[in-house]
Amino acid sequence: MMDASVHGPLAHWAACHPQRLAVCDGARSLSFADVQRVVQARAGALSAASAPPAVLISDTLSQQDQLLELVSIIASGRCAAVGDPAWPAAQRRAAAQALLQLPTSADALFYIGFTSGSSGKPKGFCRSHASWVASFKACNAAFGTAAQQAFFVPGRIAHSLFLFGMLHALWNGSACVLQEKFTPGTALRRLAEGDLPAMVAVPSQLLLMLAYARQHTLAPLASVRLILIGGARWPQQHTQALQNLFPNADLRVFYGASELSFVAWAAAEPGLPAVVVGRPFDGVELQLRPIGTAAEGEADAADAPGQVWVRSPMAFAGYVGDAQADGSACQRDGDWLSVRDIGAFDAQGRLCLLGRRDRMLSVQAKKLFPEEVEQVLESFSGVVRASVQAVPDDLRGVRLVALLVLEDAPDAGPTDLLADLLRWCRTQLQDHKVPRVFYQAHRWHWTASGKTDHPRLAAALHSEAEWLTPLR
Repeated sequence: MMDASVHGPLAHWAACHPQRLAVCDGARSLSFADVQRVVQARAGALSAASAPPAVLISDTLSQQDQLLELVSIIASGRCAAVGDPAWPAAQRRAAAQALLQLPTSADALFYIGFTSGSSGKPKGFCRSHASWVASFKACNAAFGTAAQQAFFVPGRIAHSLFLFGMLHALWNGSACVLQEKFTPGTALRRLAEGDLPAMVAVPSQLLLMLAYARQHTLAPLASVRLILIGGARWPQQHTQALQNLFPNADLRVFYGASELSFVAWAAAEPGLPAVVVGRPFDGVELQLRPIGTAAEGEADAADAPGQVWVRSPMAFAGYVGDAQADGSACQRDGDWLSVRDIGAFDAQGRLCLLGRRDRMLSVQAKKLFPEEVEQVLESFSGVVRASVQAVPDDLRGVRLVALLVLEDAPDAGPTDLLADLLRWCRTQLQDHKVPRVFYQAHRWHWTASGKTDHPRLAAALHSEAEWLTPLR
């Protein structure tokens, strides 16, 4: 069937709707007929040149050309690998070397993306045509007709979330509109044109758009019908402002991972608890397995939080390269997979994420997830982002330390801010979860995928980096 592969429907759309817009980046627009001609020519050239089974796409190309190159590679029967332009030369060489170790089922693969574990080495995850086609169908089933229309995709192809948005639009016969480099003003002006009913975005982009809209007193954008929010936790305290800016949009947050694809989703609504990620997508099964073991001297109650395990037709095919070297690889138990997230089900049967198992702490013999404390801190006015770390403490075992990025020129001075922060934390958290020390961070560390790099921030704390200022 034409929809059995990621690129399969392109020929159909080129034949049925040749002049329909397929891809646009603001500088160049291509119809489905244009895309099909480019893909056929490049796929033929790859085959004639006997290209290897996996081809690493050049990151010197524009986002639009990288997308065309990817589709051409898979149309030639090969697997397209997408790296990160921020990689140093040594990391790019390591990734290229990893491509020589494709799984035996490589003929079913179409895409290799890369994520870094705690060692910083690139870890290639392989995706099959079947897994992403299942993801396309699950997206359509969950989010309805708006998910099958033109998509604004303001991110790089190196981020699998944005690549998914691009390919999902093309698979549905709809346009994907790209932004070579994200800027909130440009993104809002493009959405204001009224022809893009759907958008996929990460929380940091939406927060920048909200700030820009406030600063420039922009009118609401009524034409947007669907916003898919992924890649990181959405701070729910901003939901009402986002709904005000996009009054007719369904705001949908989803939980997933590079190895798992879609897992669960929820409607973003004011008052939705920050830990809630929702109910599973069609075809996804969830299990919570006990965290403790007899060997660890723990006995988890039947209703205690557990490690989230997933069984899904959307799961990845495996890794390339030395994926087990740093202990961050996805765990597998038959058909079940886990990326070591810890969760629980609420009274409505929704999955709630508490944190990552590798970040779990024990304070006064009680389990604690730094992510919960970070959510509370980031919901406090004036705190832009937070990272909660642990330092040794003779009494408690560990002492919680919070690293904070603050808004420029907070209304209160440092002393008032610290007192207000402590009062806020004590109204939201049990005493053992309240940080004892707070630092203002004048610099921040990010992972390649744009998430807070907590291990590097921990290293900065322990080395007493000069850009960390204690709040007193």
